[in-house]
Amino acid sequence: MTTRRLDSEKVRAYTQALMDAASEGGRSERDLQQLRHAIKFSPEMLGTLADMIDAKEDYLIDKVYAEFRDRLEAGDFAISVDVTTAVPMGKELHQKVTEKCEHDFGRTCYIVEHVEPKIIGGIIIEALGHRRDASVRTHLVNIRKALSSTYVGGDE
Repeated sequence: MTTRRLDSEKVRAYTQALMDAASEGGRSERDLQQLRHAIKFSPEMLGTLADMIDAKEDYLIDKVYAEFRDRLEAGDFAISVDVTTAVPMGKELHQKVTEKCEHDFGRTCYIVEHVEPKIIGGIIIEALGHRRDASVRTHLVNIRKALSSTYVGGDE
């Protein structure tokens, strides 16, 4: 199947999904206008909105907009830090991670917490294009690589 044909099929499928959703809510024209503006959204913007919707927190969008506008006007260039743990962080750990990130990055940090059980334990911190992976899973992968590359049976 050619790429053009595959793209055309994807376009039809995505369009149908959007039309189905819009017709259920009786908001076809409004959704069409929103889609026109969504083309301008950055991947990060779309990702954050999707995260809010997945967490059923889209009711906060107006408040996020207002705070974003206010902080931008005030020159508050804080950063968002993605923190992944195997289980939810408690308040105390959340505070310690925030303080450590603010010290390391030299800026106000807002923690966006992700829970990913497959990392087994530990923590992964991502911000400003940097990634610090101190997860148990990564440590186990590195140990496995080290052991598999070691020559066994050299001394007999």
